[in-house]
Amino acid sequence: MRVWVDITNSPHVLFFQPLIRMLQADGHDVSITAREYAQTLELLELHGLAHQVVGPRHGGAGVLGKARALVGRLPALRRFAKTRSFDLALAHGSHELTLAARSLGIPSATAHDYEYATLQHQLGLRAATRVVFPDAIPAERLARLGAKPPKLLRYAGIEEEYYLADFEPDPAVLDGIDPAKVLAVVRTPPDVSLYHRHGNPLFTGVLERLGRDGSVHAVVLPRTAEQREVIRGFGLRSLHVPDGAVDAPSLVALADLTVSAGGTMNREAAALGTPAYTTFTGRVGAVDEQLMEQGRLRPVAELAVRKRDPGAERIRRDPRQLLDLLVGAGSDV
Repeated sequence: MRVWVDITNSPHVLFFQPLIRMLQADGHDVSITAREYAQTLELLELHGLAHQVVGPRHGGAGVLGKARALVGRLPALRRFAKTRSFDLALAHGSHELTLAARSLGIPSATAHDYEYATLQHQLGLRAATRVVFPDAIPAERLARLGAKPPKLLRYAGIEEEYYLADFEPDPAVLDGIDPAKVLAVVRTPPDVSLYHRHGNPLFTGVLERLGRDGSVHAVVLPRTAEQREVIRGFGLRSLHVPDGAVDAPSLVALADLTVSAGGTMNREAAALGTPAYTTFTGRVGAVDEQLMEQGRLRPVAELAVRKRDPGAERIRRDPRQLLDLLVGAGSDV
């Protein structure tokens, strides 16, 4: 089987890495396209995933910019796929992929774990052959977006418990970090996301609190070069901003706490047993609601800057189950 995977955002590299390896081990031919955005291309290189950049980079925060990027990327994806005879197309929220695949008659499956990216879903979910979501999200929230059974399939837990199931952290990421200090891993807000277009004073407050605390070593992972320069410009001695992509899962797994204004890193922390705090100011989705109810994710108002409990347990789930849900799209046509 010839499989096309489109990766358009940094977290999706980790999501697809074990799935791509399994597809290849099963004898399938996998082609990867990507979009230039955040650390997506750096992470693909870091994990040894051969890929081809197709179409323009991310369109920015505004509706007009996103529309222009969509108009520019769709024909580029169509040209890429038209002569390659793909049997299946896979994505994690890439509506360009499902739209292009539909126009070419290629079965497609897309995964997602946040139900309120409404504009994106209205396009991508309706175009897909199959959509896969966690079962924490009520079916009625997805039905109005064009995702109903049998097209809709759901899985238990969170996707991070699947794609990080076999992951073991590399202690080398702690080189140069004083083990006596509280290690905090901080992820910046998704400033270019339509569902997060307003400012985030909570996040700025966390940076100031951690950055002025001499007992803390805070590794801040920006999404863009502009964010990197702004944070460095604060001149706060306990904030450390890497120059490029790093082994973030290892940092998260070995950290004492994480703070994120987005979602993926906090959910990775929850899967890895690391205390996680959110400064997200958009509409909270059902997955994060469930994690909060379970005590695996907390609002930043409860932030406790201290060494973690070394006995925290991880939840591991079989990624083959996730792959089977997605690959089954090829039999739905």
